[in-house]
Amino acid sequence: QVQLVESGGGLVQAGGSLRLSCVGSGFDFSSSVMSWYRQVPGKEREFVAGITSSGGYGRYAESVKGRFTISRDNAASTVYLQMNSVNPEDTGVYYCNAGFVALGTEYWGHGTQVTVSS
Repeated sequence: QVQLVESGGGLVQAGGSLRLSCVGSGFDFSSSVMSWYRQVPGKEREFVAGITSSGGYGRYAESVKGRFTISRDNAASTVYLQMNSVNPEDTGVYYCNAGFVALGTEYWGHGTQVTVSS
């Protein structure tokens, strides 16, 4: 059974930091491209950051470049999102995504709420 379990969300003041974690199980984690997305009510889910299977390359949305860092530990089947200098526009539910491009398959976690107060 495939599972992606996010944690680390919560309430943080603007300018602060937060670290999200996502643990995967039931699939070949080390072969997957891992990504973080976020969604606020009334808006589409948007890409935040992604990292290649080896962890050698990360890609970021323009809105988070220089503030967020994605990383992974394949031995622990975990992907992280370090969020620094957060602002209220970073508020939303953050979802973990595991993608297998060649197979056209992807899995989603249930999300973790991040709220940034001004």
